[in-house]
Amino acid sequence: MSYYYYRGLVTNQASIVAFAQGDVTGDGVSDNVYLTGIRTPDSPFTEQITLVVQDGSSGRVTHVRLPDNAGYNPTLFLGDFTANKVNDILISINSGGSGGIMYHFVYSYLNNVPKVIFDYNAYNELYQYTVTYMDNYKVEVVSKLNNMKYIIDISTRDKDYLGEIYQSNGKLKQPISGFVNPLSGLYPVDFDGNKVYELLAYQKIAGRYNADSLGYVLNTLAWSGNQFALSNQNVAIFGSTIQ
Repeated sequence: MSYYYYRGLVTNQASIVAFAQGDVTGDGVSDNVYLTGIRTPDSPFTEQITLVVQDGSSGRVTHVRLPDNAGYNPTLFLGDFTANKVNDILISINSGGSGGIMYHFVYSYLNNVPKVIFDYNAYNELYQYTVTYMDNYKVEVVSKLNNMKYIIDISTRDKDYLGEIYQSNGKLKQPISGFVNPLSGLYPVDFDGNKVYELLAYQKIAGRYNADSLGYVLNTLAWSGNQFALSNQNVAIFGSTIQ
């Protein structure tokens, strides 16, 4: 892969950590899109991650410092999320935390003007849930935004696990609440094959502690004219071996 190095693209400390090519400015000419950052010696940790776009027509370079700009394995994806036939820029960065939380941003760069059209912080604030253990080995997950309820059957879990929570008659020993993690994955998927990408968001459902995984909330987000809106929601659960 060849890169177009341009004055101001990288500094003595920063290096290119991700690269993609495609028209993001809307002039029909392919542009060079980079993430640059400062790698920690002997570590995959990267700081001061910056979005850099080199206009394919003029060679002009612009820089955007990301709001959350430190983490692991920063990646780029270019695709049309807004149905204007111009690529947008999906940036994903692993936070490195135990919860598997990711930083995700989608930028529009139309006419060389950077605009955030998806911010994982705003998403996490909007998409809120309750997780409540119920009698008879059930867990209720409620999505507050769209007022939807899902029931997870945990009766096939390990007997010792269930014995800590339930009496022998299936009644709860005491009230227990779980939680849904912030965004841990955001994937571009063209579900209807129209060359416009939707966003598939993953959030882990946890029980009494983070490692006590019960499943995932899967939200499909589609562009609605001025923002991404929920178009579909599912809860995925883990299977168990047939005895």
